[in-house]
Amino acid sequence: MRRLCVYCGSSPGTHPRYLEAARAIGRLCAEEGVGVVYGGAKVGCMGAVADAALEAGGEVIGVIPHGLVQLEVGHTGLTQLEVVDTLHERKTRFEELSDAFVVLPGGHGSHDELFEALTWLQLAIHDKGIAVLNLEGYYDLLLQHLDRCVEEGFIRAEHRRTLLVAKRPEDVLPVLRGFEPPPRPTWQASRPQA
Repeated sequence: MRRLCVYCGSSPGTHPRYLEAARAIGRLCAEEGVGVVYGGAKVGCMGAVADAALEAGGEVIGVIPHGLVQLEVGHTGLTQLEVVDTLHERKTRFEELSDAFVVLPGGHGSHDELFEALTWLQLAIHDKGIAVLNLEGYYDLLLQHLDRCVEEGFIRAEHRRTLLVAKRPEDVLPVLRGFEPPPRPTWQASRPQA
């Protein structure tokens, strides 16, 4: 794995453990020679991931839309900061630059990024591992909801299994390295080649 995309909030959360976990992810990536791709902010959990990776000598690429440079306080000390036009372009760049994804505790933006990455995996747009850092059960209810979606026939079991779970920052990279993509959809093989 060359680069890991880290989805997390521009807020620090209400407990110091969130910033601690974000720092741990950044540091662990740098120590293992894995670059970090993230949302480009210097505040909250985003800033903690970036700063820890940079302090440990790692590569950090931020991608941020013009409209959020001021709001999320764009980080100017990164290896590379890409300023794009839209959130859609930001998420596309995340996918293009990264080999896997981890979602730290976060809010709407992190959840949006999680579900888009999962959808793209299901549709065979990419075949990269996706994990949530279920720090102290933060994502327990979300994972239960996804199980309910399977029970109600809205998600196939094989697609539900594609979302990996790590309970500690040090588990993230090993969990993602063990990822095996699901079988490709039958329609994928029958698409005309360009």
